[in-house]
Amino acid sequence: MIEVFQAASDLQQVCLREQWKFCFIGGLALQRWGEPRFTNDADVTLYTGFGDEERYIKILLKHFKARISNPIDFAILNRVLLLQSDKGVGLDIALGGLPFEANAVRRATYFLFPPALNLLTCSAEDLVVMKAFASRGQDWVDVERILVRQSGELDWDYIFQQLNPLVLLKEMPEISERLQKLRIMCET
Repeated sequence: MIEVFQAASDLQQVCLREQWKFCFIGGLALQRWGEPRFTNDADVTLYTGFGDEERYIKILLKHFKARISNPIDFAILNRVLLLQSDKGVGLDIALGGLPFEANAVRRATYFLFPPALNLLTCSAEDLVVMKAFASRGQDWVDVERILVRQSGELDWDYIFQQLNPLVLLKEMPEISERLQKLRIMCET
């Protein structure tokens, strides 16, 4: 786990030096807001907007190794750049462009991870939105853990304002319904 934190710190230093808008999401943010669990990679949202992604990608490729061949085309097509640190830690960089992603990055705050590593992580609400939207089995487990740990602290109006348009784009309104049921279950 120490190597994941070090890789995250290295990536954060690049982002700060470049004055980019970014935040850690996924397993690292879950360490802050939910029940900590092992993660073997660092996930980041890097707000690139639309049209200038290649500039960001090329800078990152100067600092980290690609995990796949043809990383630029893959990243532009899939909006995720798959890199690794010099110790082999996966760095998954989501190329943000949606208003939700801009908000998540803007709302991010620093959190001091032991022993003394300050990382910029997304808010608990934004993590709930991301995990619910991804809607994989482990994501729902993570959402439940966040709801339990952050009981009574979450801004539910914000969560559903952000999630509902995303699930409509995905044509999966049942995601919002599932989150509402989980909310009720965790609050009783």
